Amino acid sequence: MADFDNRTIRSTIPAEAALYDAGLRAYMLRVYNYMLAGLALTGGAAWLVASTPLGSLFVHYVPQANAYGLTMLGLIALIAPFALVLLLSFRIHKMSFSGAQSTFWIYAGLMGVSIAAIVMNFTGESVAKTFFITAASFGALSLYGYTTKKDLTGFGAFLFMGLIGLMIAMVVNMFTHSSMMAWIISVAGVFIFAGLTAYDTQKIKSLYFAVGNDGEVAGKSAIMGALTLYLDFVNMFLFLLQFFGNRR
Repeated sequence: MADFDNRTIRSTIPAEAALYDAGLRAYMLRVYNYMLAGLALTGGAAWLVASTPLGSLFVHYVPQANAYGLTMLGLIALIAPFALVLLLSFRIHKMSFSGAQSTFWIYAGLMGVSIAAIVMNFTGESVAKTFFITAASFGALSLYGYTTKKDLTGFGAFLFMGLIGLMIAMVVNMFTHSSMMAWIISVAGVFIFAGLTAYDTQKIKSLYFAVGNDGEVAGKSAIMGALTLYLDFVNMFLFLLQFFGNRR
């Protein structure tokens, strides 16, 4: 009887592992699909602002700075995503899946409006080059976070402290306008968000163990995972643009 029980256990473990792996792959694919769709929506919104008369509502040319800036409506579009991120972060457990999904799409669209004012100051060729560099780097780092057996939890705590320091330095440089500090901030930003890409991928992967295939819970978890990776990608792109972007 004992031999039969042991054989039964050994035969079911591989099947359960295969089922878990298949569910994990489907969950991660869902996360990446949401993220890619969000990036596509952001890119589409940025293109509309940069290439159509609609853009004059959000972006205007500032002769004194020889650059493009945001109008009042553009500033609202810049601030609104922060509110939406907070809403998703603290209220998603009380939101319906469709409500969380709609909030994510609105957020991605508004991000496109605010990013347009930045990318319009660079040539289209350099923006495209930077995007592909970011995509290649993000893909490699996310793959590492997904496949590595190393626990990146401690690394994540270090990156979080670096992110806080980065935000403080950016606020300070808004008043000092130091080109050296701006360069240091850009370098630090690239490394911090590169590290966060690997860390967040591993964290999202580990969350599947808790949520599994629990319908709406798994769906909302996938949206939050997509939002996290989306932010890593966009911020890495914006910091890399400071190095690879050619100004108009």
